[in-house]
Amino acid sequence: MNKREFIKKSSVGALGIMFAPSILKAGFPKDKLRTAHIGVGNMGMEDLKAVSSHGAVEVVALCDVDAINLSTAHKMHPGARIFFDYRAMLEEMGDEIDAVIVSTPDHTHAPASLMAMNMDKPVYCQKPLTHYVSESREMKKLAAEKGLVTQMGIQVHSFYDYKLATLLIQSGIIGKVHTVHAWSPKNWGYDGPLPEGEDPVPDQLDWNLWLGTSKKRPYKKDMYHPGNWRKLMDYGCGTLGDMGVHIFDTPYNALELDVPRTIMTECRPTNGFGFPEKNTVTYEFPGTQYTGKSLKWIWYDGPGAPEMHEDLMLPGMEMKKDKKANKKDENSISLDAGVAGENELPEQGAMFVGTKGRLLLPHFMQLPKKIRRGKYVDISEEIAKVSEEHNLGEPIRNYGTEGPKHYHQFVDACLGKDTTTAPFDYAARLTETILLGTIAGRFPGETLHWDAKTAQFKEEKANKYLAGDYRDF
Repeated sequence: MNKREFIKKSSVGALGIMFAPSILKAGFPKDKLRTAHIGVGNMGMEDLKAVSSHGAVEVVALCDVDAINLSTAHKMHPGARIFFDYRAMLEEMGDEIDAVIVSTPDHTHAPASLMAMNMDKPVYCQKPLTHYVSESREMKKLAAEKGLVTQMGIQVHSFYDYKLATLLIQSGIIGKVHTVHAWSPKNWGYDGPLPEGEDPVPDQLDWNLWLGTSKKRPYKKDMYHPGNWRKLMDYGCGTLGDMGVHIFDTPYNALELDVPRTIMTECRPTNGFGFPEKNTVTYEFPGTQYTGKSLKWIWYDGPGAPEMHEDLMLPGMEMKKDKKANKKDENSISLDAGVAGENELPEQGAMFVGTKGRLLLPHFMQLPKKIRRGKYVDISEEIAKVSEEHNLGEPIRNYGTEGPKHYHQFVDACLGKDTTTAPFDYAARLTETILLGTIAGRFPGETLHWDAKTAQFKEEKANKYLAGDYRDF
């Protein structure tokens, strides 16, 4: 089944159920928001906690393909109805649900979100927005046509330091930006052998529903569920689709970028199964008012990232010196990357390179730093100025209190009290950029040319990876 057939099948008309258009399409004042959650394990559990911490939220439905995840979530919200299949949940409870939260593995983001959106439901969807470029474009189009409140799950988008860095860049603090470097040593790749045979499916897991629209595949213990799917091409988007979305977000937003014109990935040859464990992706973007005529963007991931470059040299750093702070096992790296020393690059982060200096943005919850002519520059006055002008307030270094703000913004937008800052109009473009990099990884060392108007590569061989064939499950 192709994507268009799935969308048609999952639409309200095809269900044979008539739902009144949601009064929440553009946000509508009410006292309560009834939420349904698709995926409640791991990050889905964190999403459930954050959304339900809003005083106006009533959790009415929980869905997961794993009975253990579902049981844990149900103990927190015993009044909610429980489901294994999101399609059954939406069909049976459509008129009892005001908004849908999608926190599944990447390959199910679009199928679940599109079904909810076709029923006029506002959607909060985890990052990356989709697994395929065609899905991102479809979700952006549908959200606009229906005027739906939407938000992608990049919670640090709402944090002080990222808003501050955006305003500083747009104020011209380092002039026109011509290059961005961004990195994470996290390893969501798999260079090992392809799995052979199959293992018994755990009693608590519905393997068919976990696979969803992806092709049928035998179950292998510890290979897919619950945590390793990010490493695999059929289900995840690698490190680029995990940490890349967070770290790309601020430079992408600050520079008001659209999608790139060219993409080239340096990595091992593709095996068609797992993403490479180490990648360097180079993008070339059309220029904007905050950049030169064009912008070069280099992403580094995997153990040892980033590769040393003169743009990444810090005051007091020696080129031969180990440049990363707080080294640890790459799989343990989280959003909280720790504080680097003055002459050490942060474990994860981004460097803007402009005509009047460089701006280092650690990831995360740390102030940006300006570097000019090999020295740090005091920008406390500039920070105070933009903070006052834009009412940023004081930075709060507490993820427990800051993390839920992005979720609460979505809830308030559904209630007609706010607007979202990462709607699908923005999220789809950012995700498309990320996904073009993962596709380029199938053709290591080759430059791919992207036509944003036609949504096609000049290199015809790459176009088959822009969409997937949906399995009828």
